[in-house]
Parts: sequence; C-alpha cells; structure tokens
Amino acid sequence: MPKKDARIDAYIAKSADFAQPILTHIRKLIHEECPDVEETLKWSMPSFMYRGILCNMASFKQHCAFGFWKHKLVVGGERVGMGFGKMTSLADLPSDATMRAYIRKAMKLNEDGVKTSPAKKAKKATLLAAPPYFLNALKKNKKALATYDAFAPSKKNEYIEWVTEAKAEETRARRLAQAVEWMAEGKARNWKYEKC
Repeated sequence: MPKKDARIDAYIAKSADFAQPILTHIRKLIHEECPDVEETLKWSMPSFMYRGILCNMASFKQHCAFGFWKHKLVVGGERVGMGFGKMTSLADLPSDATMRAYIRKAMKLNEDGVKTSPAKKAKKATLLAAPPYFLNALKKNKKALATYDAFAPSKKNEYIEWVTEAKAEETRARRLAQAVEWMAEGKARNWKYEKC
C-alpha cells in the first residue's frame, strides 16, 4: 500500500491548474518505481523519503519544479533551481523511461549511503586597502571611525569601493562626506536595503 500523505493531496489540489497534472504525474512515477517511498512536507513542499530524502517538488504561480536530493549524482551536470528548471507542462519533464531510471538511480544512491559533497564555503572577504584620504576623513570623526572599525571586511569594502570607484574628484569628495556621515550614524553602506 503506498505511503501517501493527505497534505500532498491538498498541496496538489491548491496548485495552479497547469501544475496539477505535472505534480500528479511525478508523484505517480515515484510511487511506481519506489513502492516503499514515504511522502512528507519539508520546507513547505512535497518531499519523498526513501532511506533519506529522495526528491522533492514544488508549485509556484507560473511554473513547477522538481529535483532529486542528489540531483548532480543522479542526472549529472549543474543543477538548475530544484533540478529540472521551470516546468509549465508535462512536455517539460524527461520521458517516463528516463524519469524511472533517474528514480531508481536516486534510490540506489540512498541505499548505498552515498553522501553529496558539502557546499563550498564562501571565501572570507579580503579587506581592500583604504586610501589615505579615506582614512584621514574617518579619523576626523570618532563615531564614524568606531563604526568603520567595528564593521566586517565586507562592510568596509562596500564603503571603500563606493568612494574609490568615483571617476570625478567632485563625486569622490561628495561620496566620502556621505560615507562619513552615515558611518557616524552607525549605518552600513547599503543601510537602506537592510531589513530592520
């Protein structure tokens, strides 16, 4: 007996009309190839579990998405979004035979305990060299200097780049004055766009 989750039925029913046949078809293929699969919701989207996460799918306003948890190992190549990119019709899916082969491969990877390699860690920001005129302006305002000193390298770089990339001396001077003013107020360069 398939291990279906009523929340997945509700998810598909609430999806846009174009998405319902796509999601229903993917679900059917998964259950046919992997009778022991269990359905659940993870990250508010239908997920299929078989000795770990096998795959998941999602519906959006104008497209659907589907991908294997170990997509790169199953399908190869780089992952696009959830895996197969934006889908708007059944024609956007690989053939049933291909999908079935992918499902079996994903199952085998989970059975064998194959792990995906961890995502590459972001490189630490390297602090740019601040020009002397920049540092001199900060030294004239203790609050601005204290804020600048407390910033992470990436935040410092935002100000340094903004000021130094100005081509005209007049623009550079105006930006430097604005930077000192904002830092004296404790603001990062892109403070307008940061969440409160």
